[in-house]
Amino acid sequence: MKPEKILTLHPQGKNGVNIDLGKYNRLKDFILDTLRREGEMTFTELFDQSKEVLQATFKGKVGWYLVSVKLDLEARGIIERMPKTRPHVIHIKK
Repeated sequence: MKPEKILTLHPQGKNGVNIDLGKYNRLKDFILDTLRREGEMTFTELFDQSKEVLQATFKGKVGWYLVSVKLDLEARGIIERMPKTRPHVIHIKK
């Protein structure tokens, strides 16, 4: 049986990617749990934490999935990138 997929969205209206729903949900939960705990953080910090926490038990490239899911969450209005920050800072949208 094929795993269920989700087509991600992109905040700039570009084409999303089709990814395994289980991997999507795992990264989505990680991103939201981390941002709830930290409040806001740079993408670099989030990326580094994802590799520390998930890499050992995750099949695939954690960083690639993290970027795809982060962009999807931005497009859905769940998280947002703070303007004019470099490296960019993200937080859960209020």
